[in-house]
Amino acid sequence: MNDRPLIDWDWIATHLDDLWALTQEHIALTVIAVSVGFLISFLLSLAVVRWRSAYGPITALAGIMYAIPSLALFAALVPVTGLTSTTALIALVSYTLLILVRNIVTGIDGVPIDARDAADGMGFTRSGRLWRVDLPLATPVIVAGLRIATVTTIGLVTVSALIGQGGLGRLIVDGLRRSFPTMTITGAVLSVLLAVIADITFVLALRAMTPWARARAGSGT
Repeated sequence: MNDRPLIDWDWIATHLDDLWALTQEHIALTVIAVSVGFLISFLLSLAVVRWRSAYGPITALAGIMYAIPSLALFAALVPVTGLTSTTALIALVSYTLLILVRNIVTGIDGVPIDARDAADGMGFTRSGRLWRVDLPLATPVIVAGLRIATVTTIGLVTVSALIGQGGLGRLIVDGLRRSFPTMTITGAVLSVLLAVIADITFVLALRAMTPWARARAGSGT
């Protein structure tokens, strides 16, 4: 009979440094993946704004990449890039593209026509209007996309533990292999906690970046 407790607090207390290192790795993989994904998605979205016919092919390709199961994608990448963080990042970045491109384009398309007409009347060039009017007003939708992509990526990072990466996902996998629930539960709880913290951070960041929205809500208009 296994008398090992469900949560071994002594093990946790003696492995705080390891837990912190894995948490940092998890955060790093998430930040890099979302940052690279956002950069690629932003450039693709600018292309869509310029050439509307590109929206269908871009979202179709991003949708195909998003639909590929993570394990299948890792299996396809490992022979090329090996059991490395590069493999994990390529997969993680690919899963952010559809979410981010859709939100960026939707945010820009949702800018009120009156605001655009006013900008044109003030003599803004097309690019000037994009940077000074369209993108600021599209911020809530863009940040919402980043919020979803980040929380999703935090969850997907755990899967990359199967190729030797994955931050806190390593705890989950190792715990299952060793039949040591403390490791599995700790990895899962910390991963969920990271997702909650990231979600709250984006909510607070959006409030700070769009003070006009708070003012409008406070005035009841």
